[in-house]
Amino acid sequence: MENNHQSEFVGLSSRDAFGKQLLKLAKDDERIVALTADLASSTRLVEFKQAYPERMFNFGIAEQDMMGASAGFALTGKIPFVCTFAAFASMRACEQARTDIAYNNLPVRICASHGGIGLAAGGSTHHALEDLSIFRTMAGMTVLVPADGVQAAALVRAIMNLPGPSYLRLSRPTEPTIYTEDKEFPIGKADVLKEGKDLTIIAIGGMVGYTLKAIESLEAEGYSVGLINAYSLKPFDRETIRDAARNTQAILTVEEHNIIGGLGSATAEVLAEEGISVKFRRHGILDHFTTSAPYEDLIHHYKLDAEGIASVGRELLNY
Repeated sequence: MENNHQSEFVGLSSRDAFGKQLLKLAKDDERIVALTADLASSTRLVEFKQAYPERMFNFGIAEQDMMGASAGFALTGKIPFVCTFAAFASMRACEQARTDIAYNNLPVRICASHGGIGLAAGGSTHHALEDLSIFRTMAGMTVLVPADGVQAAALVRAIMNLPGPSYLRLSRPTEPTIYTEDKEFPIGKADVLKEGKDLTIIAIGGMVGYTLKAIESLEAEGYSVGLINAYSLKPFDRETIRDAARNTQAILTVEEHNIIGGLGSATAEVLAEEGISVKFRRHGILDHFTTSAPYEDLIHHYKLDAEGIASVGRELLNY
């Protein structure tokens, strides 16, 4: 889907775009069913429930049962979308996601909102800093992290016909806008937004937008900085990462996740296995539990806003 008109998803958070796109898909495909664990409003399923009450299932606070039931729906030919918070999908229902869904290679779409530290005041119990690592290690699991609402809608469309399981991480806060026109994003690829000779920053989710702003500051200081949106964390675009590392002096990864097991680790694996020697740093949550505060204060505290990302990039370049 490519056109010259502004997308209807511009300015929406990825979770809002998800709800809107799912509703559009459900209109044309009666096989689609939505499952949630008492979070219809937070996961943007209220309009779906109003339009298709017979295809909406609320399991209450029983995420494990919801995962198991989604496997059953998939086995009967339905197209299940499982929706809850990222922290609950990845940890409270981890065994069921692995054994009921991934082990059987079932086409269940786990669409988890409030990824990262988006549920800001909720604190560590509701922050999802391990989810990408957990789902990335499940055999056959596709893991996607959209940068904004337009990309989120495109990735919802992309997972519709996947033959196996997928995990789509969505954000509660509205991400900075990256894309304004509808386009498709192939699974297994990354999107090179900008090329740079001194530093290439690889980012996912809302961090893509904050990184774009950080690059403005770095380039004002005379640095040449590139940016890759690695929205497909698994399968990972090894070729694009490899090429960037060979054509730049330093690589920095930025993610709203523990620096262990997510984007930084995936990138490090490529660099090590390809035998590429380059300055490299992982930036994200530095392997500790987070605190509670408004989202803007949190990303500033953890150096995940534009100012913080620029400072980390500057340190790496001058190391």
